[in-house]
Amino acid sequence: MKIIYIFCLLLPLGLRSQSASYSLFNGRDLSGWHIDVPEMDTNATARNPFIVRNGLLVSLGTPNGHLITDAVYQNFRLQVEYRFAGKPGNCGVLVFASTPRSLYQMFPKSIEVQMMHKNAGDFWCIVEDIEVPDMEKRRGPRSEWGITEGKKRRILNLTDGSEKPLGEWNTMIVECLNNNVRVWVNDDLVNDGFNCTAHKGQIALQAEGAEVEFRKVELTPILALSDKRNKR
Repeated sequence: MKIIYIFCLLLPLGLRSQSASYSLFNGRDLSGWHIDVPEMDTNATARNPFIVRNGLLVSLGTPNGHLITDAVYQNFRLQVEYRFAGKPGNCGVLVFASTPRSLYQMFPKSIEVQMMHKNAGDFWCIVEDIEVPDMEKRRGPRSEWGITEGKKRRILNLTDGSEKPLGEWNTMIVECLNNNVRVWVNDDLVNDGFNCTAHKGQIALQAEGAEVEFRKVELTPILALSDKRNKR
């Protein structure tokens, strides 16, 4: 019994007290998700940029918008396997998403984990905020910080060298525990945020100019635990 107890203490935070993983994408259709694409409001010929193709969830990139889960999630580990299908470009996974079209009449209130080629793991604050170590070095002058239009909302990741060569599959893990967000890209810890202004919300994938294929969108619930990172 003592051996088991010691082993549990040595497990990394977020690997303890997990429930069974399950996929948010069934490989056939977009059940469990809804689409928010502003152009589709007024343009009857606008295409839906989110499709299922050969068992993959595909963001065609345009028109710009979001694919958003119907459900709200709290305390989880999200594993996404993705690649740019052709030319490299921009995309992102949003956590703690809530009010739609809160920024530039496009982006839901959220924290974006950037997937843009060569920038995977950046945080973008979208009417929510988050802190990281070395904030001024990674976000710019404090006087220019903000969470709305015209403010410095980007927080640089810890390394831009974690992505696979173009065309290969990347694995991104986003762990949201209480109001902390940790991000790994291909097993490298690329961002570690705390004191986020949200702790639960929907999950969203972007259409933001480039075609991106997803072969896994898997969620593992984490039982609520106290997190000493809040006290740093």
